[in-house]
Formats: sequence, structure tokens, C-alpha cells
Amino acid sequence: MNDIGASTLGLDPIARAREVGPFIAEAADEIERIQDIPAPLLNRIIEARLPRMLLPRSAGGDEVEPWIYMRAIEELARHDGSVGWNLFVANSAALIAPFIPLSAARKIYGDIRGWIAWGPPNQYTCEAVPGGYRVSGEWHFASGSRQATWMGAHCNVVEPDGSLRLNRFGRPTFKTLLYPKSQRTPIEDWNTLGMRGTASEGYRLENVFIPEEFTGTREDPALRRDPGPLYAFTMQGLYSVGVAGVAMGIARAMLDEFITLAKEKTPRGLARLADMPVVQSDVAHREAALGSGRAFLTEILKDVWANAGDIEPIDTAARVRVRLGCAQAIKSAIETADYVYKAAGVSAIFKGTPFERRFRDMHTLSQQIQSRDSHFETVGKIMFNGDPDGLFL
Repeated sequence: MNDIGASTLGLDPIARAREVGPFIAEAADEIERIQDIPAPLLNRIIEARLPRMLLPRSAGGDEVEPWIYMRAIEELARHDGSVGWNLFVANSAALIAPFIPLSAARKIYGDIRGWIAWGPPNQYTCEAVPGGYRVSGEWHFASGSRQATWMGAHCNVVEPDGSLRLNRFGRPTFKTLLYPKSQRTPIEDWNTLGMRGTASEGYRLENVFIPEEFTGTREDPALRRDPGPLYAFTMQGLYSVGVAGVAMGIARAMLDEFITLAKEKTPRGLARLADMPVVQSDVAHREAALGSGRAFLTEILKDVWANAGDIEPIDTAARVRVRLGCAQAIKSAIETADYVYKAAGVSAIFKGTPFERRFRDMHTLSQQIQSRDSHFETVGKIMFNGDPDGLFL
């Protein structure tokens, strides 16, 4: 069993991710084929504590700074997008730990293999009953569910009188219910263009009872148990940091592979790619865009961290900055992947090339909620008009 009280401040998750990287690269084809992380690799990932970067120290986690977490996820995704994605989701799910009783968090994560997976909220509700809740429903997009030991369901709460439970803002509350994975029925529906190795499949619950102890409300940062700047960030903000890390890792790998290709490839009727001024200029532009996106986001995360309090959640201005930095980093990464795929020509279209799967993974990532172009519009709107309803996450 993990020593829950142990200090982990001296550990370097980026170095640990870098050490695991070659084993991820070696298993990448198998991950795509079986839609799972092979057991030997999963053991290495767990031993390296990479699913515990955002878990509170009170529950046996490492509680690392967001920019360190981002770089570790980037390093993982550089070797395989699906592994990077599932580790970002596992860490994001660990953010529920400060919102549930410490006894429950320690039961889940007292096992070093403790891992939570879940799908996003939908229309389902749970019924408040003595001692907890009863829930039935179907959820999807549960990345990492094949590696998880526990799972969760987000739903509105129906009180015994039939009314919806409201939060302190007067809106229907979303409750997160946690349960051992064995209680769910999997729905194997992950037949996608990319990120196939994530197995982000669905699951079904049929009249399952969840004790109150294993539930929490993650939508209100003021309800968290653990103090400190990490948990002053909103969950949605840290979700977007994770997606940015995955996107930048995929883009970094594609750009590096293109530079290698350009030194070797001479297209028919043209000069060697590396000798073409347009390629030289474009690669320099993409390098600058990718690096500046990371640097911009890193600067924001460090500044917000430095000014975050132990108790109060970060304010709207800080939330907006985090969202903008993530949106820009993701946008730069997607644009870099698109450039590389086009510039590599037919060298990018065959299965097994360094480009094909990463291109598919990137364009699956680009469809996810954190990658929406509308985030720029939302940020701009709040910059001009503020957030009078307090709805921005």
C-alpha cells in the first residue's frame, strides 16, 4: 500500500515521463491495435506515479505545479497520443479527491493502481435516498476506463420530493458518484478516426447504490477540502492544460519527424526538402509558433500560481488567462500538425509512418470541447464585458 503521508515534492514527473517514453513508443502499435495499454507498460507508468500528478498529497499524490504537469503530459504524448490522453484524463479525474471525504479518497488511491475514469455530464439524474444515491444511466467518452479501478458518473440530483437539488448559485447541482469499476457494464463503441488507443468507450449503470461518502460536487471550487494553489485552479482550467499538453506533444513529435524527413527526401523534380527556402522558412515559423504557445501558457500558469491563495479559487481574470493560453497552445499545435502532414507529401499517408497516426490523433483531439475555436470568442467577450453571471469556468 502507498504511504499516504509521504512527501513527494522532490520527484520530477517530467524526468519520469521521459524515462517511460521509449517503452511507450515501442508499444504504440499494440496500443492502437488492442485499444489498451499493455500490462508491462502500464506497470511502468503506475510505478512512475504518472497518474498521480494532480492528486492531493493528503491522498497519496504528488500535487505538482500545472506547468510541470503540462510538460510531463507533453512528453508522454510525444511518444503516443493515446497514452498522453489517458494520463491527462486520469489526472483530471483525480481532481475530484479534494471534493470527497478524505476517507473515500484514501480508499480509492490507497492502492497505488487507483485510477478513476468517467464520461462527461449528460441528461441523467440520480435519486437521493437514505445514505446515498441510486443511479441508472448511460455515459460515453470514458477515456482510460480499461486502466481504471474506479469509475464515476456525473448527474443532477433528484430529491425525495421530486425537485432538483440546487447549488449555491441557484442552478441544478452536478453530483459526481464514484464506484468500483466492476459495477458498470461497458459499452464497446470506440470506433474512431484517431486516439483509438484511449478506448474512450461508454458504460451503463442499472439501479446502482452509491454511498454518500463516495460522492462530491466538483463544480464549486469553494467546496474543496485541500488548500493550496493547485486546487485554486478550476477543474475545467486544468482539463484544458492537459489537452494542451497532449496537443503540443503530438505536434512536437510530428515536427521533429518532418525535420528528419526533410534532410533525406528529395521530391521528384525538386530540391531536397531541407534545401528549399520555403520549407526552411515554414519550419522556422512552426517552431516559433509551437514554442511561443508553450511559453505563453507556461508564463500564465506560473503567474496565476504565484498569485493564487490557499483557500479562495482564482478569480475570473485568472480563469480567462488560463483558458486563452490553453486555446492558443492547442491552436498552434493543430496548425503545426496540419503543416507537417501537407509538407511531408505522400510520405505521410501510409500506415506506420511517423505522421499518419499522429495526424489522426490530432484531428480527433481537435474535435474535443477544450479545442473549440469559440473559446477565443468567449475570452474576448469577457475581456470587454466581464462575467456578470459568474458562469465562466
